[in-house]
Amino acid sequence: MDTLVSDFEAANEGVTVNIEERSTDAHKDALRQVAGTDAGPDIYWYWEGPGLGGELVEAGLSKDLTAEYEQYGWADRFGEATLSNITRYGGYHGVPFTQQAEAIYYNKELFAQAGITAEPTTYEEFEAAAAKLAAAGITPITFGGTVNWHVMRLLDSLIETNCGSDTFDQLVTTETSWDTPCVDESFTQLKTWGDEYFNDGFQGVADAEAQQLFYTGDAAMAYEGTWFDSLTVDNGMDPANIGVFKFPTGTERLYGFGEGFYINAASDKPEDAAKFLDFVTSTEEQNKVVGAFSPISVNTEVPTATGNPLHELWPPLYDAASGFYLNNDQNLTLDQTTEYWRVMNSVLTGGLAPADAGAEFQAFVDSNA
Repeated sequence: MDTLVSDFEAANEGVTVNIEERSTDAHKDALRQVAGTDAGPDIYWYWEGPGLGGELVEAGLSKDLTAEYEQYGWADRFGEATLSNITRYGGYHGVPFTQQAEAIYYNKELFAQAGITAEPTTYEEFEAAAAKLAAAGITPITFGGTVNWHVMRLLDSLIETNCGSDTFDQLVTTETSWDTPCVDESFTQLKTWGDEYFNDGFQGVADAEAQQLFYTGDAAMAYEGTWFDSLTVDNGMDPANIGVFKFPTGTERLYGFGEGFYINAASDKPEDAAKFLDFVTSTEEQNKVVGAFSPISVNTEVPTATGNPLHELWPPLYDAASGFYLNNDQNLTLDQTTEYWRVMNSVLTGGLAPADAGAEFQAFVDSNA
């Protein structure tokens, strides 16, 4: 970001860009608080899914950028899949900045110690690998339970695995009932993973602390995204000892989400804001920073990053995917997400039987329809 900002300021004399940074959940809270007021920033970075980005669009925080897309030709800069969440509300809300994918990172040496000779390609092989790691005295996978969205990644993928893509999409749009056997099976498997394969005390651990267990070789796997390429190397890991494989759902979709920059509808500097977004997503600037945020740029003219060997592992996963299934905190409304997490945690702590989880969540959906 420092590179992008300094380049923009040098090219636009008299314009200053001030950046404010927050942790994930604090960022959500801050933007929800300024929705409907003039206290927000000129530009805000946010997720694109209907449950997060869409919430702020519905609240009136996002400026419709149809005129800016015509002025700068942005519709030709980004791919159709990347734009799908930008155009879903009518008009154009936001400018794509990353298309993140999430998959299983694993420590090759720890896999070898446990006798795992190949990347799992089915859910059964994936769970069998976790069992081998546990039997060898190795923590199979690390999660931070104090941030609900970290553990949620596993639950989302279990639902995609057991219910299939069509039913997954119908569930998250509440077009079909969550009180169904495939959801019950997913919560049952989640409970097994929490009891047998997660890091000890995960519910009292934050995501950054959980990631450290992977960096130090104290856990064999981490369910992370394309941003993790840089984090692993920055924290001293040898990329030659790291592999990445798609969560073996049995569907052709890849888990992931888009992130974008939105112009605040209340901004008194929309022209400068649009110039900035045009600049930072340009081919010249994206060529400088590709790999810092994701190995693959949202600008279709920019080649895949080569600075980190892990970047090379992602294009085959993207190319083989028929599309993406979103993280459910980006699919569901805020109230639904809160209940989804409550049910998830109740199952993990033993307060709710897995077989009752789908029915309990559906009861909430029905009562808040």
